[in-house]
Amino acid sequence: MDRSDSDQLTGSLSGSSAPDLAVLLKQISRWCEQHNIQFDQYGEGSLINDFEAKIAKLLGFPAARFMPTGVLAQLVALKVWCRERGSNHFGMHPTSHLEIHEEGAYKELYRLKTTLVGPSQSPILAQHLQTIPSDMRVLLTELPIREIGGELPSWMQLNELKSVAKERGMRLHLDGARLWETQPYYQRSYQDICHGFDSVYVSFYKGIGALPGAMLLGSEAFIADAKIWQRRAGGTVQTLGPQVASASMLFDQRIADMPRFCSRAKQLSVLLNSIGEIYCRPEEIQTNMMHVHLPFSARCANAARDAVIDSFGVRLFGRAIERGADACYFELSVGVNTMKISDSEIATMIHYFVDVASDDVQIKD
Repeated sequence: MDRSDSDQLTGSLSGSSAPDLAVLLKQISRWCEQHNIQFDQYGEGSLINDFEAKIAKLLGFPAARFMPTGVLAQLVALKVWCRERGSNHFGMHPTSHLEIHEEGAYKELYRLKTTLVGPSQSPILAQHLQTIPSDMRVLLTELPIREIGGELPSWMQLNELKSVAKERGMRLHLDGARLWETQPYYQRSYQDICHGFDSVYVSFYKGIGALPGAMLLGSEAFIADAKIWQRRAGGTVQTLGPQVASASMLFDQRIADMPRFCSRAKQLSVLLNSIGEIYCRPEEIQTNMMHVHLPFSARCANAARDAVIDSFGVRLFGRAIERGADACYFELSVGVNTMKISDSEIATMIHYFVDVASDDVQIKD
């Protein structure tokens, strides 16, 4: 594949997000016209309420609330549960999005405190709850854990964690930003995966590829409280129509695609592991995502990424992440974009990428 074979706009190797906003908005417009869709008003209306009911049924919860962002949804969930438990202390994984990407919002805005549970390179397991503080009454866990390449606990480990959390009287919240990608690994229904969690957050722009939007699910009382905190946080916007429409339009097809995405991820990991000093983590690919580790700096990797864009019209990744003076990695999530590119084309681009990065290293040396 060379530049003449590609669209003028840069394509992406990763994910399912549409590369062209105008094209996506036209698709949403046609879908809304075909289904006689009307705007919601501050979270009320058939479009948004029917979609909330659909996802609530799929995940096995009595109620749901569509929210503009996952950051808002998760902070609201923690605030509700901490107040209900009578303690502002919650636990989460050391690499949780709340800890490393949100500027300390849980403490600066919501006056919560946290204990980081378990080692950074492992999912949270039941054994990691043995030494937690007695006033830690809420636990947030993530399935899968993005920062370690999409790793999951085994089915037995997950259920042990749920049981121990309940024995300790803790509320258990699931960061399910990539929940949709877990079903092929567990081979269980989404209801079974979510059973035992008191609340769940899911995203619609990551695996689904819709416009930004999230949903919080739980009991009717929990969602009623969540709506109050959503308004307090300035998150009750006049309409979320375009976001909900895009999610509703894409959802069924993307869920049906997940087994193919996960299978392709395993296939690509074999290909990538065969190229030079590249290796993928986790060793056993469990979802549709992985971390691709490289034997050169992030600066070299990002420069080589740009060279691939110039030569092939495809963006291999967003940015490389340093993990040492001469080592880095990038995240690869297999989705609609990935499925459009053959293994041989990916191999050609990766070999070119490695050659450019290696030449850059030699020049700098």
